[in-house]
Amino acid sequence: MEPSVVAVLKTRPETVVADYARLMRLAEFESFLPREHETLLKLNLSWTKYFPACSTQPWQLEGVLRALLEAGYERDRLLAVENKTVVTDPIKGCENNLWGNVLRHYGVRFVPLPEVEWQIYRFREPLLKLPEIFPNGIEIPVCFKGKNVVHLPTVKTHGHSITTGAVKNAFGGLLKEVRHYAHKHIHEVLVDLMIMQKELHPGVFAVMDGCVCGDGAGPRTMVPRIKNVILASGDSVAIDAVAAAMMGFDPLSIPYLRMCHDRGLGCADLSKIRIVGEDIRGVNFGFKAKRSFVIWGDQMLRKGPLRFLERIALHSPLVVWAPLASNIYHDLLWYPTIGARRIAAFRRTDWGRLFDSYRRVPSPSESER
Repeated sequence: MEPSVVAVLKTRPETVVADYARLMRLAEFESFLPREHETLLKLNLSWTKYFPACSTQPWQLEGVLRALLEAGYERDRLLAVENKTVVTDPIKGCENNLWGNVLRHYGVRFVPLPEVEWQIYRFREPLLKLPEIFPNGIEIPVCFKGKNVVHLPTVKTHGHSITTGAVKNAFGGLLKEVRHYAHKHIHEVLVDLMIMQKELHPGVFAVMDGCVCGDGAGPRTMVPRIKNVILASGDSVAIDAVAAAMMGFDPLSIPYLRMCHDRGLGCADLSKIRIVGEDIRGVNFGFKAKRSFVIWGDQMLRKGPLRFLERIALHSPLVVWAPLASNIYHDLLWYPTIGARRIAAFRRTDWGRLFDSYRRVPSPSESER
């Protein structure tokens, strides 16, 4: 059996869009995305607001679109998608993260998943936890079946799953906005998502942005770290394993990666992954996964000493307090204070200036950079 391939490149703002095309070719993306099928671009929205490393970057989206179009994939067979949560809005997030400007320039549609039809789907292969969490059936977007999917995550830590990347990006596509109920068993649920994707999608590919990475209490309240790397692979487990190693974690010590590896859903053993492009031996960003105040509280209720309150707090009409508390903490307290200072520092960097350049739709000549 051929080893999984993960491509890793160093990049800079002046060349990043072109570098994404080179990266995807190194990872042989065309062999994973059969042209006879339409292709979904599964964006990653962790916050309706923009925060560095939190969500898909506009240059990441442009680089992937350029690579696909230049390779002959048809524009009208590409579809950018993202879902809502109880605390995010994909329509506002599309504009705040400047995806809308990129998509309009390239003539590619954005479809918020709350607006599409969802149906209960009976998966052939047994799943670990989702049938228990959703006993009335697992609903998926009807439009996902039979389409390729390209995941566009970022390199960052996560308070629930230690790291997050290509595997967890499916969490925001295949599960409805009530998917926060899955946090209690997050690692098993991520395994389920890999099983589900293999049944639904003829092709899966992932392109990960690490130009600006997220360290600490991800996926939102992080410290942005400029690392100038991009990654791509047709193996979601392998790309997450390589990203985890670069962040400073042992991939096989992360439960969802170990479980996926043991079940043959991908490779998380670095010794069995072929890394092309940059030599990452010795790379260790020294990241630490931490829990934000909101994730800490969630875990206290679901798995900690307050779990006797879980049913009344999270599974009753009183559940409305949870998203309200999250929005107050994240949007009204953290973002205008600590977050604003971190964003201001980021905007003074070359990557911050590149982000600001996407505030208007680029002209064709600019998009050739």
